[in-house]
Amino acid sequence: MTDAPKSMPLEIVTFTQELAPDFYRINAEWIESMFVMEDSDRKVLENPQSEIIDRGGVILFVKAMDIGIIGACALRKEAEGVFELTKMGVSSNAQGRRAGEFLLTHMIECAVLMRAKTLYLLTNWDCTTAIHLYEKHGFVHDAAIMQRFGGSYDRCNVAMSFPMV
Repeated sequence: MTDAPKSMPLEIVTFTQELAPDFYRINAEWIESMFVMEDSDRKVLENPQSEIIDRGGVILFVKAMDIGIIGACALRKEAEGVFELTKMGVSSNAQGRRAGEFLLTHMIECAVLMRAKTLYLLTNWDCTTAIHLYEKHGFVHDAAIMQRFGGSYDRCNVAMSFPMV
C-alpha cells in the first residue's frame, strides 16, 4: 500500500454524534503515545456531547478527501467568554498534511465568532511540535493561565493564551 498524496484537499467538519468515536480515537492515540490517559481525558473523550457541546463549546474535525477524518479539536467553554482550546490531535497516518495548522486556524476563527475574551490551552513541554505551531499562530506563554487552570491535567506544565481583540 502506498502513502496517500499529502496534497489532497482538507475540509472542516462539525461534530455530530456519529463522529464521537473519531474524536475519541484521534485523541486517545496521541495521549497514549506520549502520556497516560487521565480521568479528565476519559470524561471528555467518552462524553463529548455533554462535556463540550452542551456546555456551549464546539468540536471541529479535519477530513482528508482520500482517507476521512484525520484531526479533531475542541473549544471547551469554561465560563462566559472563556474557552479552552483542547483535545487537538491529528492521526499519525496523516502527519505532514498540515492538518493541525488548518484546524488551528479554523478554531481561532471559531473562538472569535463565539466572542471569546479569553482563549487558552494547556499542554506539556514534550509536545514541542504543537507548542511551535501554537506560537506560530500567536499563542503566548502565560503564567496567569497556568496558575488559574494548570491543575486541570497532571501532565500540564505549559499554559498559553491567545491575544483576543
